[in-house]
Amino acid sequence: MVKPVIVIHGGAGALTRSAMSAEKEHAYRDALNAIVASGQQILSQGGSALDAVTEAVRLLEECPLFNAGHGSVFTHDETHELDASIMDGRTRDAGAISCVSHIRNPVLAARAVMEQSQHVMFTAAGAEAFARKQGLEMVEPDFFSTDARREQLHHAQAGEGRVVLDHDGQRDMAQGDPIDPERKYGTVGAVALDSAGNLAAATSTGGMTNKQAGRVGDSPIVGAGCYANNNTVAVSCTGTGEVFIRCVAAYDVSALMEYAGLTLEQAGERVVMEKLLPLDGSGGLIAVDKEGNIALPFNSEGMYRGYGYVGQAPWVGIYR
Repeated sequence: MVKPVIVIHGGAGALTRSAMSAEKEHAYRDALNAIVASGQQILSQGGSALDAVTEAVRLLEECPLFNAGHGSVFTHDETHELDASIMDGRTRDAGAISCVSHIRNPVLAARAVMEQSQHVMFTAAGAEAFARKQGLEMVEPDFFSTDARREQLHHAQAGEGRVVLDHDGQRDMAQGDPIDPERKYGTVGAVALDSAGNLAAATSTGGMTNKQAGRVGDSPIVGAGCYANNNTVAVSCTGTGEVFIRCVAAYDVSALMEYAGLTLEQAGERVVMEKLLPLDGSGGLIAVDKEGNIALPFNSEGMYRGYGYVGQAPWVGIYR
């Protein structure tokens, strides 16, 4: 008997536990709890894994605590460029968009690409024109902006933090984020298994603070930041995007299970600890296999994460 489950993540990175406010930690935990619960509700009513991951990621995009949608980080040019992808494990259909700045919910655009076009990925102006034609909600770019994200950009551009680590702690005393905003890989994602035995995965991001305009990471790349296959596993990644691309990280978990006979836990550990680390790839992933086993490995100090089997209370975590 398949036990439906949803798993989510809100990014990984270096912890600032000593500087963190209890209030801010509660805010993160409450947000993760509520989003897991919303995914559980969809699955408990017989909804599809695809619908569950779509809604979970849409809610993560709407929450300014996470780097996707409203609350996305700024590029070096003080603009926003958002990426997202989604994959259906039943059909292995996929959709993705990159470098958009007017689509309120990039994950909805990625799903529209998958279901309403003959293509897999659209980018920039073409992606936005497609989204408009599909009737998706469009916004002005400043919809995604928050004062905290602008402060992070200016801090990064000043060159502090990356070398003078003391400044991280001082700044975080004010921000109170459990994971240091400057050393956080801010992607969001969800994976799910539904009562019909179908798997799905979705990933969305605002990218990296101070990134060069036009840069694309692993989040919208099927097989790198997102992958789902009913025969094996659904995976969503968060971390140093360039390394996840070079390692084809999400697909590699599936390949290790399919061709090497590894369990989900073994495959996840192999990718995160043995393949990414030697290339300075920091971060983690969430995954659920066709049996409903889950894995949430990460090699950074922390990862915002949560999961919930239907009929059980959600579990959420930040620290190791």
